Amino acid sequence: MDETEFWEIIDSTREAADGDPEEHADLLVERLVRLDPDSVLDYARHFEARYNRAYRWDLWGAAAVLLGGASDDAFDYFRCWLIAQGREVFEGAVHDPDSLAELLDGFDEELDGDGEELGYAADEAYEQLTGVVSPDLGVDPQPSKPEGTPFGLEDDAALAERYPALWERFGPV
Repeated sequence: MDETEFWEIIDSTREAADGDPEEHADLLVERLVRLDPDSVLDYARHFEARYNRAYRWDLWGAAAVLLGGASDDAFDYFRCWLIAQGREVFEGAVHDPDSLAELLDGFDEELDGDGEELGYAADEAYEQLTGVVSPDLGVDPQPSKPEGTPFGLEDDAALAERYPALWERFGPV
């Protein structure tokens, strides 16, 4: 599976789920079980590589603005959700996290930002196909610390300064 196929699977299942992350995860599993096990592992490698690539302080700050704070787990689930928004949103956010203010049509704190189940879709599909747990993907592990310079994720003034567009649109009222 190449990168284009990976993003096509993400896009088609997201559109069919009408943006609901849990429904999206279910549709991903349904789609992935129609592939052979090696293709499912290829999908998982693409997902994991992007998940690790998004482990950045600047994206964590953007998540904190969008979610009204972001614990370690919340940021993990946010990264899964971000990948599920498709290539344009993901790449735009990695390049400039504040651009999420323009890239996201809407953001519902109750529904959006938490893609935990999306992160398990390939594992679930692989297990359904083979009856065994997914093997090691051979992808470089996530770094021990996020890329970039740490800063106060609970400092509203710092977040407003770093992410003016996100803060204006999604910051506390």
